[in-house]
Amino acid sequence: MARDLHGRREDGPLVSGPIAFIVNAGAGAGSRPAWFEENRNALETIANGGPIVEVATGEEITAAVGKALDLGCTAIVAGGGDGTLNAVASRLVGTATLFGILPLGTLNHFAKDLGIPLDPDEALAAIRSGRVLEVDVGEVNGRYFLNNSSLGLYPDIVHDRTQQQRRLGRGKWVAFLWAVWGALRRSPFLTVRLIVDGKAATHRTPFVFVGNNAYRMEGFDIGSRAGLTDGILSIYVADGARRWRLVALGLRALFGRLRQAQEFCEYRSTELRVETSRPRMRVATDGEVCKMTAPFLYRIHAGALRVIVPAKPAS
Repeated sequence: MARDLHGRREDGPLVSGPIAFIVNAGAGAGSRPAWFEENRNALETIANGGPIVEVATGEEITAAVGKALDLGCTAIVAGGGDGTLNAVASRLVGTATLFGILPLGTLNHFAKDLGIPLDPDEALAAIRSGRVLEVDVGEVNGRYFLNNSSLGLYPDIVHDRTQQQRRLGRGKWVAFLWAVWGALRRSPFLTVRLIVDGKAATHRTPFVFVGNNAYRMEGFDIGSRAGLTDGILSIYVADGARRWRLVALGLRALFGRLRQAQEFCEYRSTELRVETSRPRMRVATDGEVCKMTAPFLYRIHAGALRVIVPAKPAS
């Protein structure tokens, strides 16, 4: 097995056994079912006898992954957005089973940061002839995340958006804008005590953002990552920022001056403990929100997920 700067390259065929495809055809606002049906034959060829399952709920994803593992599938491919990817990958952390990605969601952060083509046909080709990259995975209180986790403003916005979609029938983005407005009108601040590398710091902040590896926090590539193999958590807080200052921080980030802002604090570590006076809080992991009991214990699992990524171009 040869190792390069980006991960481990397997000699011979990348995947020799059966491959399972678990596809959320309703991802990306339901824009992909036609592609799924048109390419079923191609999926069956690559699957090599592995199951091809269409899913719609988290329970169905969990059951499909369990069945694929019982069948001894060498790789499991998740087709959908970041939530679908998280649900599948969480079962594969620390195992030898390869994780493939068909980016069928709206944002596809994880796929973008790994250089996986967003065109499903090209992504499928990468699964057939790619390479293996051992990437890091974050964890908070036993729940894994591929991209990031957060406390405070964002989980509350997502919860409110979901409630508006269900109760008022609003579209995703309309509900999101109303949820942002509602969150900023309320008092979105919390007092947290962060323990990083044995040192404690107290912040009054609207959010705590914890990334799997370092995020770009400035410029037009804000919110992206250069890689997922550095074995670190990136931690960001806006210390004491008032509501209007959150907008100013966003403008600073866009023009590359975020780190000059006095309110912006960042840390790097492999572990983090977040203490708060609230016994239970909403926590977001890869865009999904659930309630957890404090304290919130974060850590990084270096190289714990074996992902199929495109082969490097010939040098």
